Amino acid sequence: MLINGTPYRTIWLGADGRVVEIIDQTRLPHDFVTVALTGLDDAARAIKDMWVRGAPLIGATAAYGMALAAIEDASDKGLDKAYQVLHATRPTAINLKWALDEMMAVLKPLAVKDRVDAAYERAAEICDEDSAQNAALGVHGAKIIAEQYKAKGRTINILTHCNAGWLATVDWGTALAPIYKAFDAGIPVHVWVDETRPRNQGASLTARELNWHGVPHTVIADNTGGHLMQHGMVDLCIVGTDRTTRNGDVCNKIGTYLKALAAKDNNVPFYVGLPSPTIDWTIADGVKEIPIETRSAREQTHIFGKTEDGVVHEVQVTPDGSAAVNYGFDVTPARLVTGLITERGVCEASPEGLKALFPERA
Repeated sequence: MLINGTPYRTIWLGADGRVVEIIDQTRLPHDFVTVALTGLDDAARAIKDMWVRGAPLIGATAAYGMALAAIEDASDKGLDKAYQVLHATRPTAINLKWALDEMMAVLKPLAVKDRVDAAYERAAEICDEDSAQNAALGVHGAKIIAEQYKAKGRTINILTHCNAGWLATVDWGTALAPIYKAFDAGIPVHVWVDETRPRNQGASLTARELNWHGVPHTVIADNTGGHLMQHGMVDLCIVGTDRTTRNGDVCNKIGTYLKALAAKDNNVPFYVGLPSPTIDWTIADGVKEIPIETRSAREQTHIFGKTEDGVVHEVQVTPDGSAAVNYGFDVTPARLVTGLITERGVCEASPEGLKALFPERA
């Protein structure tokens, strides 16, 4: 994707081919800052402290974290330690475990001396695969937007929650990939961007990248979506997911479930964009089985913003002494999902729908 005319991915190798560079997303939207990751601890901190976020990008960063760890200690003991450290950083996004398992499957059979080069090669492949999957996902999802435009003959209004754009992936994004593909094809679109408290990842990240790309959008308070749907101002919803069960339940940023309920009540199509590594084939019931991350209450009680003099500050928004809780995700049952948009096409959110696209997992 383009930032001020310069193409970027969200993760790349430095000039030496070993240091891993990322965008520090905690500094967005006001400051564009890149960070160099030089070892296992850096990679783990980048994931845990959300310098990188979004299930696909978390997986890609974990893959390169294994490569950085292999430089430090490529023995079986060293790889096992790196796996455990990285796996403990974020519990909900299944891409993290998927990427770590992919790396271990490649590295463990090899001689220790061959593991570093192989780790970097497989991590690069994971990044390229994610970019290609999301580009394909975008093509399939753009067809849905094109059908809406053909039927209505006007700008298509799309509501999204949190950030599932290219900043959440290696490139293109999941929920936003169809929007970018449709926009680039000349279809008039407008995006309602939920601010997505408590970290404001819609207002800070989705709005930032849509602004960079020139896509018309409007930032709204999280509780505005239902009102817009009641008044016919939303044509469809597209969100991302950090983990999808084999039955089609989707786990996404907290508040997604409420948007799906409002969409169902107002007959607004509710789609979820996901590359296949985000599917957890080992579980069926998302509400009962997906671990929900509880993050620091400080993310709820404090907020970053830019003052009129251009200085970015953190301020407290709650009274001293008030308790706060910060659940990171919720689960939207498959019955509320119109369809799943994947790199292989669009399917019903059901075991049958997923098996039709991924018969090898049946």
